[in-house]
Amino acid sequence: MSSSKGRKKQAHRRRRLRVDDVLVVKKSRIRTAISGTVVGNFMEWFDFGIYGYLAITMAAVFTEGLPREAGILVTLLGFAVSFLVRPLGGLVLGPLGDKIGRQRVLFFTMAIMAASTALIGVLPTAAQIGLWAIVPLYLLKMVQGFSTGGEYAGAATYVAEFSSDRRRGYWSSLLDVGSYLGFAAGASTVALVTVITETVSGPGAMLDYGWRIPFLIALPLGVVAIWFRLRIPETPAYEVAEEAGETEIDDADPLARHGILGILRHHWRAVLICMAIVAATNTVSYALTSYMPTYLENAVGVSNLVAAMSTVPVLIALALCIPLVGRLSDRVGRRPIYLAASIATLVLTVPGFAIMQTGQMWAIMLALVMVALPLALWIGPSASALPALFPTASRFGAMAIAYNVSVSLFGGTTPLFSEGLIQLTGNTFMPAFYIMLFAVIGGVAAFTMPESARRPLLGSLPTVETKAEAVELVAGQDENPLIDTSTMPLDIIPPADPSQKGELAGV
Repeated sequence: MSSSKGRKKQAHRRRRLRVDDVLVVKKSRIRTAISGTVVGNFMEWFDFGIYGYLAITMAAVFTEGLPREAGILVTLLGFAVSFLVRPLGGLVLGPLGDKIGRQRVLFFTMAIMAASTALIGVLPTAAQIGLWAIVPLYLLKMVQGFSTGGEYAGAATYVAEFSSDRRRGYWSSLLDVGSYLGFAAGASTVALVTVITETVSGPGAMLDYGWRIPFLIALPLGVVAIWFRLRIPETPAYEVAEEAGETEIDDADPLARHGILGILRHHWRAVLICMAIVAATNTVSYALTSYMPTYLENAVGVSNLVAAMSTVPVLIALALCIPLVGRLSDRVGRRPIYLAASIATLVLTVPGFAIMQTGQMWAIMLALVMVALPLALWIGPSASALPALFPTASRFGAMAIAYNVSVSLFGGTTPLFSEGLIQLTGNTFMPAFYIMLFAVIGGVAAFTMPESARRPLLGSLPTVETKAEAVELVAGQDENPLIDTSTMPLDIIPPADPSQKGELAGV
């Protein structure tokens, strides 16, 4: 394999693909790799589910003495604080993942997440130490934010690099299935613990001690997730890039590894596209998940138990739909799915919130489905489309920067901004308008992004699932518009020497 510097020598030419160049990753190995990644995202969103569905309870526990509305905002600020730290985690862990490998960083993020989530379950309350209780809660949320700064970006990079080109949309979408099943599990855990503790100890049980139990459950779940993470191998794409010298810093080569400034200099357009799509996706996502329990209790007037349980079946249905959308994106492309998501968000969001406010159970369920449908379209292609915007050598770092800055500014702050806008204006439709604004921005970004379906990742060799596919791809490479060897780590052939014509003819 050649160094990335060889790409700059215009007089040289790149040899054609050989069968041995094509990465063959069997389905069984893909499943093992993806399962080890999915459990980490399950764990991450399990915590979000717990905190989101306990927001009202946490406000009473940690802000006792403040007015109810102020207490809710302070609690939701704890959620936002964790997201404000995520870019720092991304700036540290993303480039580190490009330097030492994806698997090692993903193991580290999982261990930190499990420990910090469990520690929330043993914190002192405001009744014990006053309003100072919010300080250690914020600190642990910041630790969580730092670890998640490398979690989704790394996990998406990992599954995209392990997936075959033809089915990357499907395989990568399984990552987000784990995310939303984790959130549903968190909501279900809160509901189940609420029923059990209040049956055993009375109506005040969740305030007294019950709120701690879901956080403590995160510890054994985290141990299982860490065990899975230890079993996953490094991605073939990263190993090839490392062997080819692509992981060495080369400021002049856009396909080489770069630090933060180099990523922004060479890939600023891709970073902006990624940020816009992430913002559109996560405003809907966090409105449906982390903010919806608070909205249903405050604006609609249902109980904590109803708020928790009404979203669980919708989240499960959403998780089941995501792979279908991912598979569809492999056929029709990522851009058409994103454009459909933008249109669906604009059409369905306001009617969904209007129906929700009738307060009847059937109406709440229907409204949640109307919000979740566009979300499935946003999520389905994302774990395959967003990593494909960046070259292999800088993919983890670029994803970590773009994803975490966008989530921190626009996604994780959705609960806080939504509640603040409602309290400021008195208009309960403000969350819907907030979501729709970013849907427009995301749609414009999707329209300008390059199509990546069924193509090799930028800076990577083609990836298939069988040797027969590799043979077929190599045989038809000259007629295949999806193959561009100029971005692949292939050997560089020196300028032709007349005396070597015979030797070069067989290349």
